[in-house]
Amino acid sequence: MKKYTDAEKFSLVRREAIYTGLALVGLIIFWLIAGFGTASSEIRIFHLPLWAVLGSIGIWLVAIVISAVLSKILFKDIDLGGDDDDR
Repeated sequence: MKKYTDAEKFSLVRREAIYTGLALVGLIIFWLIAGFGTASSEIRIFHLPLWAVLGSIGIWLVAIVISAVLSKILFKDIDLGGDDDDR
């Protein structure tokens, strides 16, 4: 595993936090569109209105996909230990 300086660690953590926040904003927007945006639709899935399925199950599926993408592509596994790791 590559050794990172403290500045590089903070930069990576900051970048990951920003992308996680953007993912949250994206999920909220999807939830609003999926739940409220499809409320007038007559489409039903297993006798449930489309807004109910997309606003509950759909949001979980999108969150899982976003989490997998973030963890596989953007996040790096680094040692966040400090100078006292030998204790």
